[in-house]
Amino acid sequence: MSAKTDAQGWAEIVSSYARERELQFEPIGGINPVGQPVALCPGGTNRITGELVDGFFGASCDADEHEEGGFLSKAVVPGAVLVKSHMPDLATVVPVFDVESLEHTAGDTVDRFSRRRVDFESIDFNKRFIATVPKDHDPVALRELFSPAFIDWITRIPAEVDFGITEQQLFFHWRLRERSRDELKDALQSAGGIFDRLHREMEENNLDIYKSGPWNAGLEPFPRR
Repeated sequence: MSAKTDAQGWAEIVSSYARERELQFEPIGGINPVGQPVALCPGGTNRITGELVDGFFGASCDADEHEEGGFLSKAVVPGAVLVKSHMPDLATVVPVFDVESLEHTAGDTVDRFSRRRVDFESIDFNKRFIATVPKDHDPVALRELFSPAFIDWITRIPAEVDFGITEQQLFFHWRLRERSRDELKDALQSAGGIFDRLHREMEENNLDIYKSGPWNAGLEPFPRR
């Protein structure tokens, strides 16, 4: 299969998934009009927006894009899927955090020196991931947010993933093992699983959350509390 055919096939996989679930599909994600909620993944290739899986609203697009193919058949293809969802309720608890796979370059490791590592009791989690918060943030809130059950579930995700929150948005980065419909669904289901489990962790700690809805995808303003 040529790189161009592969790229076209992936675009068709994403767009057909969007049609099936009645999502918005855009070859290149745009921005929302002035005064409207902030769009997720602006500029992202093959962006889909809406209820990505049951009970989880957000947007996803291609990530880690790179060229493949020969001189006459080069095409840009994704190496990962990026999923985002507005979560201002989570941001009130932990404004910024990153959980990254340890399979990164040395340059990425240097960047982590400006952040504070958060260790957990799970040996499997600490071997697979590095969790960090900015140096001026208290790591205790993140330790309290991640229950043993949540950490156990995360370590069983089969793909290489990163996730966290920044600018009041949950992000989830899934490195593609193959460009297939099943792989897309697995990525979106896992992103939805993190969203749902983080909300449950907050509820168990008697913290206020917004009910999942189109506002998480930037399609409507958040309801007033």
